Amino acid sequence: MNIELQVLGSSLLSIAEEMGAVLIRSAFSANIKERRDCSTALFDERGRMIAQAEHIPVHLGALPDAVAAVMRHDPRPDDVFVLNDPYAGGTHLPDVTLVSRTEVGFAVTRAHHADVGGAEPGSMPAGSRTLADEGVVIPPTRLDDDLLAGLIARMRNPEERRGDFRAQLAAHALAERRVAELCDRRGRDRVVAAMNELFDYSERVVRAAIARLPNGRFEAEDVLEAPEGELPITATVTIGSHEIAFDFAGTAPQHGGNLNCPLAVTRSACYFVVRCLTAPDLPSSGGAFAPVTVSAPEGSLVNAQPPAAVAAGNVETSGRIVDTLFAALGEALPVPAQGQGTMNNLTFGNERFTYYETLGGGQGACPDADGPSAVHVTMSNTLTTPAEALELAYPLRVERHELRLGSGGAGRHTGGDGVVRELRALEPCRLSVISERRRQAPRGARGGEPGDPGHNYVNDEELPSKATRDLEAGDVVRIETPGGGGFSSPTPSATPSRDSS
Repeated sequence: MNIELQVLGSSLLSIAEEMGAVLIRSAFSANIKERRDCSTALFDERGRMIAQAEHIPVHLGALPDAVAAVMRHDPRPDDVFVLNDPYAGGTHLPDVTLVSRTEVGFAVTRAHHADVGGAEPGSMPAGSRTLADEGVVIPPTRLDDDLLAGLIARMRNPEERRGDFRAQLAAHALAERRVAELCDRRGRDRVVAAMNELFDYSERVVRAAIARLPNGRFEAEDVLEAPEGELPITATVTIGSHEIAFDFAGTAPQHGGNLNCPLAVTRSACYFVVRCLTAPDLPSSGGAFAPVTVSAPEGSLVNAQPPAAVAAGNVETSGRIVDTLFAALGEALPVPAQGQGTMNNLTFGNERFTYYETLGGGQGACPDADGPSAVHVTMSNTLTTPAEALELAYPLRVERHELRLGSGGAGRHTGGDGVVRELRALEPCRLSVISERRRQAPRGARGGEPGDPGHNYVNDEELPSKATRDLEAGDVVRIETPGGGGFSSPTPSATPSRDSS
């Protein structure tokens, strides 16, 4: 890229990053201000993503669908649109998206709100069967003070909700101002030209990288742990000379529970895999997605139709899609062993408070390195709430948070270890757990051993991978997250490559 394009590209990226900083620093809930469960991006006038902050993969790859949904409503310059409908550009209901106009396109924020109404505090019920069970469904709608007040009135903890919405609005005000300043400094036509070239440049780089991959057709299958049994995800990956196609024919029909994915989330998982395989350090823009096509049967687990529930599809099924695609490509490429394969979603709440977190675990080992421990893998990229911040804000106490030593799979390179996290409830509340890899362990690669599966407990009573129950004051919830798979068979004389002392 030439120097001027580098400068303008960096300027647009810095605006997206500054939007994220404003949102995080202004938010009220720990889920956004501490865990950073939010994403920001800039789009051009054609609805193409041009710059994104390095936030949450499952959010970012699905944002183009949200902007397309808003554009169908002919947004005016001063409009801010709000949506969370998974079948109209959203992912799952707690992820609330705002879209506003800038001088050269659109600014977008997506943030996971700690409650959006619904049957259970926190709006992540383990047993939901329709969207109505999961909270307030917001189609693309112009946001004004009256609508905002009406939405907040239907959600728990209204002051926290209001604070998080206003943090998103502050990020949009910042974006409008910064884009206008950039156009004043560089000229609007030059900014628009740069946005076009950034999109085209990303597409050229990814197509060139795909051309270096082995051509062919590769298949794999993996499963999700539904309460009634395993649900298969079947994927075929076809790599051509300059494009890559994903087909999910053979995947299970959409689920009666909430493991369903809208197609936007499935596309997002596919985009993540392509970025990992081709140009992971490329400045992010929608051009990187242009060489990718995704097809999935309507009414399947990965292309669900309304009113199917989707709370777990966004957080759990998305990761399993990634695992399945990497398993298929492992026939031809040295991809890592499977990581923990779950976000370990944990929600506490009552009518007074709601708290949501996801937990890290073991990453799969690579062909040339051990897997890291206690990290979020694939479609998540959040932090852990510090114990001090959690205990200050909520009636919960962190009793234990440590590595689950030895949970990574053995191999020439060892999988990363999971974590053990114990939280004590200090007042009666409801608990919801949505997790995976409790019955099915993360697989090793090329002869490596699987990682240990995870476990969920309340007062030493083991819970299934999806569970909702009442907690009394003093009850202790313990989550043991999975380890990552090992890579390659260890030599007979080899000792584990990670120092586990």
